[in-house]
Amino acid sequence: MREIKCDVAIIGAGPAGLAAALSAKEHGAKDVLVIDRDTDSGGILQQCIHAGFGLSYFHKEMTGPEYAAVFREKCDQEGIRFLFDTMVTEVRSAREIICSSTEQGLVKVYTGASILAMGCRERTRQNLRIPGTRPSGIFTAGTAQRLINRQNEMVGKSVVILGSGDIGMIMARRMSLEGAKVKAVVEIMPYLAGLTRNKVQCLDDFGIPLMLSHTVTRIMGHKRIEGVYIAEVDDQKQPIPSTEEYISCDTLLLSVGLIPENELTKGAGISTNAVTNGPEVDQRMQTVMPGLFACGNVVHVNDLADNVSIESELAGKYAAMYAAGTLPEAKAQLNVIAGEGVRYVCPHHVAVTDEEAVIRLYFRVSEPGRKTILKARSGKKEIAAREVRRVSPGEMDHIDIHTQDLTGDDVVICAEGVK
Repeated sequence: MREIKCDVAIIGAGPAGLAAALSAKEHGAKDVLVIDRDTDSGGILQQCIHAGFGLSYFHKEMTGPEYAAVFREKCDQEGIRFLFDTMVTEVRSAREIICSSTEQGLVKVYTGASILAMGCRERTRQNLRIPGTRPSGIFTAGTAQRLINRQNEMVGKSVVILGSGDIGMIMARRMSLEGAKVKAVVEIMPYLAGLTRNKVQCLDDFGIPLMLSHTVTRIMGHKRIEGVYIAEVDDQKQPIPSTEEYISCDTLLLSVGLIPENELTKGAGISTNAVTNGPEVDQRMQTVMPGLFACGNVVHVNDLADNVSIESELAGKYAAMYAAGTLPEAKAQLNVIAGEGVRYVCPHHVAVTDEEAVIRLYFRVSEPGRKTILKARSGKKEIAAREVRRVSPGEMDHIDIHTQDLTGDDVVICAEGVK
């Protein structure tokens, strides 16, 4: 078995892995290795040819491949090593990784610290258990995006999209631009699952109807899908039979959520959060295993690649410090708890050290609302608060807290006024 040594090893060369690699290099790691099962860097950005990237990180609008190319160019300039077409099979510890490739066979990587940046995958029809036949013409939105944008293959001409996630709405626009007729975007929840800007630019601008509180109840067709039945749902998300209607189509795209890719995480014995399905981390993006860090969509699903890059820079910074033996030891660990009106918060813990810093906590609310006050409490003490005009479960929000304000009690995040 071939052996490789490095200061910091990163699993995944998508937006999270690239940003973490650069940050680790900038903070003192001399030898940074990025491992990816694809044949090139960029991850999901390779197929995201639409604009909208880089607005907050680079302060200019870019496409996905352009956004990835900037990071890759910087990585090459810094001498960061890449190991492509290589599958990580096991994370034995924070310092030992086993991977395999057709060119090099089994490879054992010895490292000072490791970063998990594997991203996420889409939920499929099997996760939803939609009744009906099993014809061709049913795709996840991301699969359809790859086929059209990278492989120049059109997937259909008459389309229904289940789910109002960002990829689904972007594909509604893409299919329309390619000449297809998108008949409806069907969403089981009473509110939008993705960003409002995508609804405006991808649905409203193209006259595509959004049917909230509806779902697909049956799939019809033998060799190729011929249509779907949709129905309104009640408060318990159960279809109302009397509202069922038939929509003919030759394609059904599924945009019904993303699942963090955490088989390696679980294999390493690290438990995952019940809400996010990702590993629990502290503000340094360190998991419960010292020296093993995680960032990006493998921790929790982000709205924007820009946010992924910012979060991943923290993982790279502290992984480099851990590898060098300069990471401050935590005196205690406080839990960060989702309170009233909040579905989850990330990071999940605050490691208490002598370092005074501002910690940004990202979270999603449980319901849409207007004129909402976001609050953070440490014990009974309010340590941060800000008012926002509107909140939505489909859009991530944040609040900043100062470590010097912590009282030694758990931190609770609330969104008061969410109705």
